[in-house]
Formats: sequence, structure tokens, C-alpha cells
Amino acid sequence: MSPTEPFPCLMVRHSVGETTTVQVESITVADLPPGEVLIKVVYSSLNYKDALATQAHPGVVNQLPHVPGIDCAGTVVESSVADFAVDDSVLVTGYDLGAPAWGGFSRFVRVPSEWVVRLPAVLSPRQAMIYGTAGFTAAQSVRAICHHGILPTGGEVVVTGATGGVGSVAVALLAKLGYTVVAVTGKPELHGALTELGAARILSRQEVSDTTGKPLLSPRWAAAVDTVGGNVLATLLRSLKHRGCVTACGLVAGIELPLTVFPFILRGAALLGIDSAKCPRGPRLEIWNHLAGDWNVLRQLEPWVREVSLAEVPAEVTAMLAGKSQGRVLVRPMGA
Repeated sequence: MSPTEPFPCLMVRHSVGETTTVQVESITVADLPPGEVLIKVVYSSLNYKDALATQAHPGVVNQLPHVPGIDCAGTVVESSVADFAVDDSVLVTGYDLGAPAWGGFSRFVRVPSEWVVRLPAVLSPRQAMIYGTAGFTAAQSVRAICHHGILPTGGEVVVTGATGGVGSVAVALLAKLGYTVVAVTGKPELHGALTELGAARILSRQEVSDTTGKPLLSPRWAAAVDTVGGNVLATLLRSLKHRGCVTACGLVAGIELPLTVFPFILRGAALLGIDSAKCPRGPRLEIWNHLAGDWNVLRQLEPWVREVSLAEVPAEVTAMLAGKSQGRVLVRPMGA
């Protein structure tokens, strides 16, 4: 790859008056940050963190200009380490990719070798990004529920934000593993699609957001995957059965947690935080092997997948920030 050959990326900049602009630009390999592995990106995907990055959210982006994209999959073009060779199929999710380092909404990325995971042989780059960071996060949540000792016979498992990237994959994974899944969504037009994905029944958002202030509610759930946070997360914790658990990975409903200690000291509830970016390498590889093997739900997810170009990402971001996005949005960085 010539250091002067231009290729496209999605660039976030400050314009006059500190207004944030997002547009497709041409850069070169010489513009990329340092790293041991140069990857030709075949697919990336759109995640909520990417949407925040396009708005130059200070909790995500340290400085502008910036290239979003917290995951990518493709082939190695250059490598200065023995672990990876030219033409190896690889993926990157998390670490600092796309936040704060330049990310996968680019035809090429250059990253530290410790960020890189060899693509399981049975997965194509497109299939890896159907999962992407969202699917990896969902799988971490499912793994945490399993490791907590929650069995499919223990009762219903509820998934909030079920039509989103994390939620839709979580519904499919839990159903595949034999759990009785209750999906929560504010999109009644997608009830049928959630049933096909594996949901046993579907609730509205209001049904999992209690505002009475009661420190404990009637026990309902063996476990929960929460993608929204705020009062919904507090409601789920107050509604757990004895020794149940909730995995938490989102904040679209708020960052506050209005709660007492009663769920923890009277029912033994567990709140399990899911941090995909810094997941250790051992569990990271285990999860990808699961997703490529015994947890493979690609067939179920395919109807939930759409592909967009770099130029179409801003419109998808608008929909995501307005709560109108659904499923998985794959990003093709080959051109505008």
C-alpha cells in the first residue's frame, strides 16, 4: 500500500464557529496513527458509541479531526509482528478503536497488534460485523448470565432495547441456548420480527419502568440483559427473582440509578457490568469462538441486517439518536 495513495474515510471535524461536520474525505496511510498492523477494512458496523463520535461527544472523542468506527473486519496488508501475516483475515472490536483512536469507518486502519483478533475460519468479514461490537457485547452479557449460574429452567430472561443491535443479538443468543426470552420494545410493528428471532413474549417499555418508588417489586425475572439504563435498569433489579442478575451495557434512558440496597441484601441480586472495549483477551477469544460455533445465530440475524456506504452513515446516525434504528447496520468503507 503506497503511503500517498488516497482512500476514503468518514471524517468528523470542527468547522467555522466550532460546528461539527461529518463527511467522506480522502486520506492516505501516512495520515493514520501508528501501529504494528495495517488492515484493509471490508466491513465495519454502526454502534451507539459511533453515533456519539460523529457528534464529537466529549466522552467519546478526545480531539478532532476524528474517524469513528469502533469495530472492523478485513485483511492484513502490512504487519511488523510475527502473530499476523499479510492476507490474514482479522477483526478488531473495542480497545481505543474509534474512541479515541481513529476507527473503522475508513478503507484502511492501522492498530496495535494486541487489538487484533484472527477471524475464526468459518466467519467472513461481513459475518463478523453482523455480530460486531453489538453482538460481542450481547454475547458477553449471555456469558455473564451463564457464569452466574442462571439456567434455562430458572425462569424468564428479559431483554430491553430488543430491536437494537445488542438487544436483537441477545434475544437470538438466549433463545438458541434454550432460555425463555421476554423482549422489551417501543416498536409494536416489530413484534412479529422479535418472535421470529426467538422471543417468547413481548412487553412495552412502560411495563419495565416502575415509578412508584417501592424499594422492591414482585419477583419476575431470573435474569435480564439491559441496554438502556436509568429507571428501567433500577426496575429490573427490583424485579429480580432470588439470586438473579442483570447485565448492564447501555445508558440511552439515563445514567442515574434510583435504587436502594434492598435488591442486593434481601434477594441477593447481582448487577453485572459489561465493558466490551477492555474485555481481556482470553474471554474475548472464547466469545468469538462461541459466536462462530455453538452460539452461531447468523441465520436468525440476517433479516435484521442492512448495509450502508460511508456517505449514508450520517442519516443512520440521526435515526439511531432518535431511537428509530433497528437491528444491525453494516458500513462498507470501499467508497462514498
